[in-house]
Amino acid sequence: MAQGVIEYKESFGVDPVTSQNVQYFLDRFYMSRISIRMLLNQHSLLFGGKGKGSPSHRKHIGSINPNCNVLEVIKDGYENARRLCDLYYINSPELELEELNAKSPGQPIQVVYVPSHLYHMVFELFKNAMRATMEHHANRGVYPPIQVHVTLGNEDLTVKMSDRGGGVPLRKIDRLFNYMYSTAPRPRVETSRAVPLAGFGYGLPISRLYAQYFQGDLKLYSLEGYGTDAVIYIKALSTDSIERLPVYNKAAWKHYNTNHEADDWCVPSREPKDMTTFRSA
Repeated sequence: MAQGVIEYKESFGVDPVTSQNVQYFLDRFYMSRISIRMLLNQHSLLFGGKGKGSPSHRKHIGSINPNCNVLEVIKDGYENARRLCDLYYINSPELELEELNAKSPGQPIQVVYVPSHLYHMVFELFKNAMRATMEHHANRGVYPPIQVHVTLGNEDLTVKMSDRGGGVPLRKIDRLFNYMYSTAPRPRVETSRAVPLAGFGYGLPISRLYAQYFQGDLKLYSLEGYGTDAVIYIKALSTDSIERLPVYNKAAWKHYNTNHEADDWCVPSREPKDMTTFRSA
């Protein structure tokens, strides 16, 4: 699917209406896919026969861990992203991890969650943070660590990942969640068997869907020239973790047939001006 989106963009280009419709369709398509995969995994793990589960997952209820250790999942995601970063850049930034359990002070942070969903999110964020850090500090040879803060409150579990990879301009923040946009060059899939570090533009959009699936969210805050903070919000109470699913009705159909009129605000160009055209004689 990702390759198809890239080829469509290269062949036909992208206009605002098409981009919005593709974004709307893919968000709903992939959210449905996440839900279907969740149901399939639950059924196969619960009714697939005895002795098929891993001993380390005996306490799981299907794919759900009633006591998901958040820090262990984060460390696992970091180590795997680090191996990939070492493969590409021969080096990688260190991890600084802090936790604060405001709900039960002194206790490890555990929630009812699907570990594979959390792993997918932190793994993608680690890849982005590592790539930005390695490329932004390539000339220095000294790579600032990636800082992760995990807090558990009465309503939310929050994971904040901070890097010093140079950040991105404000005008590009919304584009980072667009399936048709990526800050990395397109990976040459046909000539390489290695897993690309980035380039398809799917990491952040899919990660946000995983967060939103159980009523959470994923947000980015960037300081251009310094770095980026990625914040994952997860419901601390399992009773609040309700599936967020698309509804297919007339309202959804009308979305594709809505006429996109001109903006009623004065909006400047989203791209910076080329000042070389304003040189004085």
